[in-house]
Amino acid sequence: MAQYLLSIYQPDGDPPAPEVLEPIMRAVEAFGAELRESGAWVFSGGLHSPSSATVVAAKDGEVLTTDGPYLEGKEHLGGFNVIEAPDLDAALGWGRTLAKATTLPVEVRPLQWGSCS
Repeated sequence: MAQYLLSIYQPDGDPPAPEVLEPIMRAVEAFGAELRESGAWVFSGGLHSPSSATVVAAKDGEVLTTDGPYLEGKEHLGGFNVIEAPDLDAALGWGRTLAKATTLPVEVRPLQWGSCS
């Protein structure tokens, strides 16, 4: 089976009000339970705000670090799931379910494994 990354993109700014966020979080928890029960779950996690990021970049033989996100934008990566699925269609099905649960855009991308070990 192939592995896929389901990336959840959320808008910058304050989180939704509790009355909006609570049903979303219940739906996300139900998604996680369904994913685990199916055997498709590999790993998942949420991320702190982009302001907590530190970028490490090599340039002209030096390595520089800067605070904040690599890219400024109206959205940021808020969380992710790594899943196993027999094919892209099955992974897209999980992506659709996650998008419905989060009410946010979800990018589905196959993982590629190389010799970086």
